[in-house]
Amino acid sequence: MRLVVLLAVLAGCGRGDSPSPTPAPTPAQRKRDDYEPRYAGDPDLVTFPSDGMTLHGFLFRPSGTGPFPAIVYNHGSGQDVGTMQNFMKFFVDHGFVVFLPHRRGHDRSGDVAPYMAHLFDTDEEHQDKQKLVTELVAQSDDVIAAVKYVAALPEVDPKRVATIGCSFGGIESVFAAEQGTGLVAAVDFAGAAMSWASEPPLQQRMITAVRNAKVPILFLQAENDFDTTPSKVLSETMKQAGKPMQVHIYPPNGTSHRAGHGGFCFDEHPKWGDEVLTFLAENMPESP
Repeated sequence: MRLVVLLAVLAGCGRGDSPSPTPAPTPAQRKRDDYEPRYAGDPDLVTFPSDGMTLHGFLFRPSGTGPFPAIVYNHGSGQDVGTMQNFMKFFVDHGFVVFLPHRRGHDRSGDVAPYMAHLFDTDEEHQDKQKLVTELVAQSDDVIAAVKYVAALPEVDPKRVATIGCSFGGIESVFAAEQGTGLVAAVDFAGAAMSWASEPPLQQRMITAVRNAKVPILFLQAENDFDTTPSKVLSETMKQAGKPMQVHIYPPNGTSHRAGHGGFCFDEHPKWGDEVLTFLAENMPESP
């Protein structure tokens, strides 16, 4: 049952209509002097390398010439990701280049590695909980590879790149913050809210990650999420370790755990909008 609920909720937290899979130019092909400023409601489908694999993702650009700050957005655990276009519009409209990489085994990158559904084994006797942690840490390499990709784009300021994610994507934000390469900040929406209590190895690995975090992390959840313990424990761990962090548990969003989880993350008129934009601005100062 846990598998069914988890996939039903998180697969819905990131679907969208996908445009035609015509590859956009790579950073090497797109030189600064021939970049044409434009606004496109539809993103470009691009490829990028990670751990010897070729992964795919969707790239959104605001209007203007830049250089722009950038966000690498981490999708959840659902196999189908799509473009998440309606949600991405919030950040694009506020002047961010947004890159949505499809991590190994997911959607457009599903041909390079198996999807990790087997790791959500409902048979506790046969479940290897450490394998889930290992896979999530490995996928954080895809996030860092995506950071490297987007930072090389001519329209992006490479010193102003952050990562954001919800649910399993929030876990990836935490693990990416531990590596820190190319990042200035991370936002964790509801990371591990559905798996904290049942996955002790994941708890310990995330606690280690925030102790070692190289960049500030903002933890956000709604009070009626499945479990707000992760944000409370991880933010307190960072505080005790002297690491910069912020945490905010918002009032309930809707009346169900599902509304407090994905519904809170992906509201098109988000309650958290000003707080996230302020956090990013504080950690992405424009060059003098």
